[in-house]
Amino acid sequence: MKAPPRREDEPPRSRGDAFRRANGYIADTAPREQVHRCGTCCRCPVRFDTSNQYSFLCVSFLSGPFVTAEMLSRLSEQIWADWIWFPEGHGWADLTDRDGQVFPKTQDLWATIPIALCFLVCRQIFERTVATPFAALLGVSDKQRFRAPPNPILESYFCSTSKHPTPSSIESLSKQSGCSVRQVQRWFRRRRNQDRPSKLKKFREACWRFTFYLLAFFAGLAVLIDKPWLHDMKQMWDGFPKMPLLPSQYWYYMIELGFYISLIFSVATDVKRKDFKEQIIHHVATISLISFSWLVNYIRAGTLIMLVHDASDYLMESAKIFNYAGWKKTCNIIFTVFAAVFIVTRLVILPFWIIYTTWVYPLTLYPPFLGFYFFNGLMLVLQALHIFWAVLILRMVVKFLPGNQGIVEDERSDKEETDSEDEAEGREQREKFKNGHVQNGHTLLNNNHSKAD
Repeated sequence: MKAPPRREDEPPRSRGDAFRRANGYIADTAPREQVHRCGTCCRCPVRFDTSNQYSFLCVSFLSGPFVTAEMLSRLSEQIWADWIWFPEGHGWADLTDRDGQVFPKTQDLWATIPIALCFLVCRQIFERTVATPFAALLGVSDKQRFRAPPNPILESYFCSTSKHPTPSSIESLSKQSGCSVRQVQRWFRRRRNQDRPSKLKKFREACWRFTFYLLAFFAGLAVLIDKPWLHDMKQMWDGFPKMPLLPSQYWYYMIELGFYISLIFSVATDVKRKDFKEQIIHHVATISLISFSWLVNYIRAGTLIMLVHDASDYLMESAKIFNYAGWKKTCNIIFTVFAAVFIVTRLVILPFWIIYTTWVYPLTLYPPFLGFYFFNGLMLVLQALHIFWAVLILRMVVKFLPGNQGIVEDERSDKEETDSEDEAEGREQREKFKNGHVQNGHTLLNNNHSKAD
């Protein structure tokens, strides 16, 4: 659909106007003449002779706000130029609603903020009313931890310097605090354990994510099961970018994007693992990829990418659930299935089918453009993270081999340190309780008494 013809008295239209008009920011009306007014009454128009140097400076000073707005407008026009985000011959005007067909809009993305907040509220309710009783049903409970006694000197070093002091630092802290070296080492061990998330907290988080990923995966299947580009991915470019938006695609996008935004909001309270930085990069790249694909109507590709990711995530979370519950064999079986699905979907289907269709195949239809490189650059970032996680997964799968312990342990998790001294004391107390009073039906003699007694 071509833009309406320009009137004779209308100045040439800029490329940025097409973006703003397509997204409903401006109307197709003739621009008004801007006249500078004096600083006294701000009502009467003042004409300046800009041929004079001083008059030109006066005009620049009085028209500063207009110049700034004009500069921002020109900058916006350059950023949202058609040639940057679309192939040659297409632009933002193609995404204007017409003939009853609806297309993605920039302002639609604002709906993801309240959706993300709703996810945060629903998560709190779910963890308290569903996950916690389910944990009690499976016998998941927190291990009793020995708390570190209050010590301002050691606490200050722990918070400001390091959680893992060197041997020389331990000796120095021993002298400053008046504790022995063993006591300082035990204090730091207990203090580190205090900051580690409890098993119940990790169980509830895994339950929440399992529920979402499972529902999202089957919802994505329902959205795509009858779409031709699910079976023939080249059809995702059929009619691009004039592909109308379907209601099912709208809600699938908004819910997925809202969930990932909620993960960014809750990152401070979620369980932190060794790949914390990689998780943040993954969330940011995913949010950027979903948002950008919405703006330029790469929705068909975006729905396929989200479906491929959700296909394995719920299996990983279910393996965590059974691991925390102590069902080791069930955990091992589910984790093996997860590893197979992860490798097939993210190391085979994603790079060789989807990325091929978004990177190689479009070059046979359109010349490359900046938006093409930006989208596929984000895809390569995700693919690099998938390779990183695949290495961790294979390291855990190796433990299933004969001769190994055969128990799944998350390579990303920070293992809790055991307090061997306290465990030894506990064993001694249990042994005394068991053997100190009665052994083989006879009372033991107290060795603290002399033979004369």
